[in-house]
Amino acid sequence: MACVEDISSDDEIHEEVSRTLDEAFLIWGKKLKDKCQEFRLHLVTWNVGTASPPPDVTGLLQLSSQGPGMDMYVIGLQEVNSKIINFLSDLAFDDPWSIFFMTVFSPLGYIKLSSIRMQGLLLLVFVKHAHIPFIRDIHTHYTRTGLYGYWGNKGGVTIRMSLYGHTICFMNCHLPAHIENAEQRLDDFEKILEMQQFEDENVPDILDHDILFWFGDLNFRIADYGIHFVRESISNSRYNLLWEKDQLNMAKKKEAFLQEFIEGPLQFKPTYKFDLHSDVYDTRGQKTLFWFNGKKRKPAWTDRILWRVKNLSQHPSEDGDLSEGEQTISVTLNNYISHMSYGISDHKPVTGTFGLQIKPLLSTPLVTLNPEGEWNAVQDVLISYSTVSEFPSSTWDWIGLYQVAFRHVNDYVTYAWVKDDEISSSEDVTHVYISADEIPHAGGEFLLCYYSHNMQSIAGISQPFQIQPSKRSAEKELAQENINGIEKPHSPEPYNEF
Repeated sequence: MACVEDISSDDEIHEEVSRTLDEAFLIWGKKLKDKCQEFRLHLVTWNVGTASPPPDVTGLLQLSSQGPGMDMYVIGLQEVNSKIINFLSDLAFDDPWSIFFMTVFSPLGYIKLSSIRMQGLLLLVFVKHAHIPFIRDIHTHYTRTGLYGYWGNKGGVTIRMSLYGHTICFMNCHLPAHIENAEQRLDDFEKILEMQQFEDENVPDILDHDILFWFGDLNFRIADYGIHFVRESISNSRYNLLWEKDQLNMAKKKEAFLQEFIEGPLQFKPTYKFDLHSDVYDTRGQKTLFWFNGKKRKPAWTDRILWRVKNLSQHPSEDGDLSEGEQTISVTLNNYISHMSYGISDHKPVTGTFGLQIKPLLSTPLVTLNPEGEWNAVQDVLISYSTVSEFPSSTWDWIGLYQVAFRHVNDYVTYAWVKDDEISSSEDVTHVYISADEIPHAGGEFLLCYYSHNMQSIAGISQPFQIQPSKRSAEKELAQENINGIEKPHSPEPYNEF
C-alpha cells in the first residue's frame, strides 16, 4: 500500500501502527542483545523537475515487497519547485513533497526524523519509531555552489547522525550540468566536502563519518560516444559498452578522493533525458531561433548513489565487549535500480536498498517513559520517566503526547514541560502531570515522546497505550450514529494536521 487512502479508517490506521510498534519494540529489544544486526535502508534520489508529487509511490518505495520492511527511508530530491512564492510559502509551512511523504509514511509507523531544504534541494529522513531512542546527534548543513557560491540552485545538503553509536552522513547533491563541465562538477563536490563542518569534535568533517552516502543529480555524462551509438547500446541493453566513458567512472580512476566511494553496477538504463510522461529519450526537434537549446540530449546516468565506509577505529560498546580488529559496521547493497514508470520529470528516479550490518554500541535509551495508570479526560494524568546518569537534561525539555500515526516531532496533541509540570522526583524516577483538559475526549491509541532541547531530538519514546474515551464523547458518538442511522467506526479527532 502506498497511500493513506488504502486504509479504510483512522481506527484501522492506529490499530495497525500500534501492532507494528509493539512488534518492532519486541524485535529490536531482542536484537540489541545480539552481536550484530541488519538495519535496512532504502535511499531515493530523484530530480523532480519542479513537478508535483505523483499519485502513487508504491514501486518507488518498495512498499509492496514481501518480507520485513525498511528501518529507514532517505529521500533526496532535486529541482523541487523553488519559485520565490513557492519557496517563501515552504519556509513557513512544509512543502508539498514533505507533506506527501509524511502522509505516506505515518500510517506505516515512520516519522520524519529530520529534513533540510536549500531552494530546489530537499533531503528527508524517515525512521521507524523503535529506533528513535538510539539515533542521536542529528545535524543538518548546506553548501551553495551556484553563481560562485551565492545561489542555491546547485550545491549539497546533508543530514548526519549517530545510529546505535555509529556516525552516518547522507549528502544530496545537484552538480553543474552539461557534458563539458566534468571538472567543475568535481571541483564543486570537493568544495562541499571542505566547507561542511560539524560541531562534533570526533566527527568534524563529512569524510570523518563511519559511513557516508553521496547521491543526487550528479550530472555526469557519457563522453566521446555519439548519441546514436549510445542509444543503440541502450536499446540492446549493452550498458557495459558505455561504462568506461561514463565521466564519474573515468574520474574515479584519476581522483584519489573519489576512489574510496563505492557504487553498484549500472545495470539499468541511463536516467536522463526523457520526454515527460514516457520512457522515450529526448525527441525534441531542432529550434530555429539561434538553435537555442534545440540539441537533443544524449542519454546519461546523471542520477547516482554512492557510499564510502571509513576505516573504522575501535569503538567500545557499553559493556566494553569488542575484540581487537572487529568490524563494527558494514554496508551491503541489495538493490540498485531505476524506476521507468515515473514520468513527471525528464529524469527517472533511482533507488538503492542497503543492509547495514551493525554491532550496536548503544543498547540503553537515554530516557525511559511510561503513562501511569488508566488515562482518560476525567482527571489529570501522570507520566513517569527516568534518565541515564549522563543524559544532558534541560529546563526546556518536554514530553509530548502523540497519536500513534504521528508525522514528526511537532505533530503532538499536547505536551508537558518536564520541570514546570513536575510533581515529584526521586533518584530513580520523576513524575510529570498533564491536565485533564488537555487529554482528548475521543480517546484512542497514543504514545509519549521525550524531547531533549540540548540534543534537538527525541531522546525517549513509550510503547503505545490506550486513552479511554470520555462518557460525553461516547454519548455524542452514539447520538450521531442514531441520527445517521448507520453503524460506523469511531474516528479520533485530528490534531496538528499539516
